[in-house]
Amino acid sequence: MLRNCKGFIATFSQGFGADVKILVMRRGMGLFTLGAAFAAATLAFAQPIPSPKPADDPIARLMRTGEASLRPSQDRATLPVILGVQIIDYADRTRIMIEVSDPLSLRVFTLAGPNRVVMDMKQVLWRLQGSAPPSAHSAVKSFRYGLFRPGNSRFVIDLNRAVTVTTPVALAPSQGYGYRIVVDLLPTTQNRFTVASGWPADLKAREVAAERKSSDTARHQARAAGNKKIIVLDAGHGGIDTGTSGVTGLQEKDLVLDMAKRVRKALQSRGGYSVYLTRDDDTYVALGQRVRIARSYAADLFVSIHADSNPQSSVYGASVYTLSESGSDKEAAALAAKENQSDIIAGVDLSNQDTPVASILIDLAQRDTMNRSSRFAETAVAEMRRATDILPRQPHRSAAFAVLKAPDVPAVLIELGYLSHAGDARQMGTTAWRDGVAEAIARAIDRNFSATRRSISEASDDSP
Repeated sequence: MLRNCKGFIATFSQGFGADVKILVMRRGMGLFTLGAAFAAATLAFAQPIPSPKPADDPIARLMRTGEASLRPSQDRATLPVILGVQIIDYADRTRIMIEVSDPLSLRVFTLAGPNRVVMDMKQVLWRLQGSAPPSAHSAVKSFRYGLFRPGNSRFVIDLNRAVTVTTPVALAPSQGYGYRIVVDLLPTTQNRFTVASGWPADLKAREVAAERKSSDTARHQARAAGNKKIIVLDAGHGGIDTGTSGVTGLQEKDLVLDMAKRVRKALQSRGGYSVYLTRDDDTYVALGQRVRIARSYAADLFVSIHADSNPQSSVYGASVYTLSESGSDKEAAALAAKENQSDIIAGVDLSNQDTPVASILIDLAQRDTMNRSSRFAETAVAEMRRATDILPRQPHRSAAFAVLKAPDVPAVLIELGYLSHAGDARQMGTTAWRDGVAEAIARAIDRNFSATRRSISEASDDSP
């Protein structure tokens, strides 16, 4: 028996790297023991799989009997590993097959506008080996994956057409594969898809509770800030939403998180500021929640940090954006439209969102906020010009970015440069450049509030 186990481990781990191999060797005997619970669900790899009744779901059955030993953990050494994803198109269905190192429970649901399939699961490690893209006639347009919340990973599938999703079926390890989870996408009408779509009520309640807790924490910390200026730094994207990928392989979500932390450090070294981040690790924060965080802190300034890309690889330089529904040009409007897709990318439910921006923009308070945002944007451009290349044409731009729509918080979005430009991407990968630009942003914030204090002081001196 031991000899057979060792042979299976060698086959299973081949091609997946040392970290996975060690994990499988450590758990090899457990895989065989747990595999017995899946025996009734073992099906031929390439045969159509009928949708099982919920009571017959082998994953649910396994989790009921063995859940105590499979609790989610933040310890990377004990997290399940996603080893591969296959998309297989048949005449009557599209099959999604996920290979995983350990038994794993999936929560599958659909979202409309646009049509998506969302697979929620406990936190996992992703070790995919360049999965092949879907075919042109597949129901699957594209897919993405990553961390959605601490302890919660997500796999999101964009659809070419409406589908019905079958209950997940589990396959036991065989033929060199680990555990596999199979979900079939069957054709349906758009009306039926729309009616069946939406976040499950318990998941929606979980997200609402998490957002409320975040806002309550922000309000408590804001009260403790005293007379310090409150700055909220927003590292764009995160988790399942990687943002732009650069020509050097640098991912936007990693770059902007590092930059937000550097700006925070530069401001904290000055004193006089309480600085908060909308995210301080590789997790996703919904666009609306980023705005609510800024308002909960009663922020004096909100700075969202991003990096851009352009089909023309010659375009380079940093730029600063403020809010405007009309937008300064078509390129700015296109960028805002792309950034505003972030919630769709992460599989966030958009059905109950409303954005009454048209009414907000005519409010005098919003106009004052926009004016203060514009003044800071000009200061930021001037300071960043001393530390990096600036977009040659109109570096201060405006567009309808969702994260800038708090009516009472001055806000800007800084594009650090173009990851699609070889020179920009190369320098954005260096410590010297990052420190220099972080210091420039901190200087701009200093200048902004120094000017505000002078204006208040001069107004007081002129009063009778």
